[in-house]
Amino acid sequence: MINIVLFGKPGAGKGTQAEFLKEKYNLTHLSTGDIFRFNIKNDTELGKLAKTFMDKGDLVPDEVTIQMLQSEVDNNPDSAGFLFDGFPRTIAQAEALDAFLASKNQNITATVALEADDEILVQRLLKRGVTSGRADDQDEEKIRNRYQEYNEKTAPLMAYYEAQGKFHAVNGIGTITEVNERLNHVFDSL
Repeated sequence: MINIVLFGKPGAGKGTQAEFLKEKYNLTHLSTGDIFRFNIKNDTELGKLAKTFMDKGDLVPDEVTIQMLQSEVDNNPDSAGFLFDGFPRTIAQAEALDAFLASKNQNITATVALEADDEILVQRLLKRGVTSGRADDQDEEKIRNRYQEYNEKTAPLMAYYEAQGKFHAVNGIGTITEVNERLNHVFDSL
């Protein structure tokens, strides 16, 4: 079983590349954003709990996020592996994910980060904001705040996985095909 954590700042192409990777390597793509939306839309117990925090403007606690993720893993027992997108975002979440996977005699195989210059990504997101209508991609200040949060909270995860020999950086700038070829090279080496 192969379990990959896919990192990258907003606009780095994680979602686009995840679609190719899940097909080629027969992985179950677990996007925390999608999982949150599904649980809230379908009014699940975890969705209701998450919504109580979100309605107050609070971050959903790690325990709730982890429970949602565990439920998704448990709902896919025949999966050849998982592609974690948007999780973990903190060291505490990484440790909880490691403990959960260990309880299933699994582990994180590798982490792969799509790296790109902030200025290129800001322009990419502003362009996406025009075509998609996504409000969070139309305000440069908000975009830069998201990058600052990413640097503060997610970047330490790279050191966490690097210490385990599981971190791989991939240049995220180029055509979709070029980036996909770089990712395939890393995946094929695992």
